[in-house]
Amino acid sequence: MTRSIKKGPYVDPRILKKIKDLKKGDKTVIKTWSRDCVISPEMVGFTFGVHNGKEHISVQATEEMIGHRLGEFSPTKKFVRHGGRMQREQEKK
Repeated sequence: MTRSIKKGPYVDPRILKKIKDLKKGDKTVIKTWSRDCVISPEMVGFTFGVHNGKEHISVQATEEMIGHRLGEFSPTKKFVRHGGRMQREQEKK
């Protein structure tokens, strides 16, 4: 479900505070656990370390990402592979 238009998008105030302390285009990684924070135009150009439950994954905010949430770009599950005879045959080649 989306957030009410009346309320507006959720942007974590701690992230905004960290952004204001940095200069535009700074390569410092801003670590965050706030996966539900919506990417706003002020965040474009910064690198965020979004926590996926185990580690921080670097996410470079671009203009195409505006309106999406930080957690969308930091997957929480890692696909290993399917097993079986066909998989072993492909690995041998």
